[in-house]
Amino acid sequence: MYSVLLSVLIVLSVLLIIVVAMQPSKTNAASSLSGGAEQLFGKQKARGFESFLIRLTVVLGTIFLVLTLALEYLINH
Repeated sequence: MYSVLLSVLIVLSVLLIIVVAMQPSKTNAASSLSGGAEQLFGKQKARGFESFLIRLTVVLGTIFLVLTLALEYLINH
């Protein structure tokens, strides 16, 4: 059981790294010159593929946390 969960955790961590790396950068070179007003008033919801990547990151992160806690429980008991 431990080795199966560990294998799934390793695969999940690689997937999480890939998904986070695929997300577009939120920084903008012009925002440093405008004083950040664009970031304050220009908030827009993510749409399409970007929204999918954000949701997938949250889901994979949650599964990663649960698997990590399960492995810790198996190690200590």
